[in-house]
Amino acid sequence: MTEFRKRAIVTGGSRGIGRACCLALGREGFYVTVNYNKSREAAELLAEEISGRAVKADVRDYDKVCELVKGAGGAGVLVVNAGISQIKLFTETEPEDWREIFSVNVDGAYNVCRHAVPYMVREHWGRIIIISSMWGVRGASCEVAYSASKAALIGMTKALAKELGPSGITVNCIAPGVIDTDMNSELDDKTLEELRYDTPVMRLGKPEDVAELCAFLASDRAEFITGQVISADGGFSV
Repeated sequence: MTEFRKRAIVTGGSRGIGRACCLALGREGFYVTVNYNKSREAAELLAEEISGRAVKADVRDYDKVCELVKGAGGAGVLVVNAGISQIKLFTETEPEDWREIFSVNVDGAYNVCRHAVPYMVREHWGRIIIISSMWGVRGASCEVAYSASKAALIGMTKALAKELGPSGITVNCIAPGVIDTDMNSELDDKTLEELRYDTPVMRLGKPEDVAELCAFLASDRAEFITGQVISADGGFSV
């Protein structure tokens, strides 16, 4: 592989699924730029562990994301992972709640892809892996804004795959199920147990379950796979 193909950027890379993706890509020999917004210490420790680098950038900030990608010299692999969740009745979801979810989950995805894609087009090679959610596929009660934002990422994946395929770039989406991360820590034990019971493999997911799929999609072994929404949910969406 060329140097460009062995460079990766992971947004929201300091914790949870993002951290696991950084570790998995690091093991595959990628030089990983660990993007973070608030968790500086965690990002820097992770970057040191995988011999990568940690870079602060709020994905909502178009110009800061430009600096992030430019500073990395572009990357052959982009993992669009940064995101936030929200549990509220739709009737209690205020305009600012809606805008916040979309600004991080959707605008952030646009920003990083918009700046990374030109490098990939120039190299005629790239792997874009977008982390959505099973709720973007199924929808979740009391998570209308979150579900809508994650569904938007699925549409973005399919459209980008068609547009960028002739340029040697694949675009795929992973839809995780209930993963044991900080994002789900606000759920009570009863709810988590119900979700575990509804998962055919009878356990919650681990960040590594998503990260291993991410590493595969980033590899040459997945060069004929694009425009796909792949569930990593233990069968929850079956």
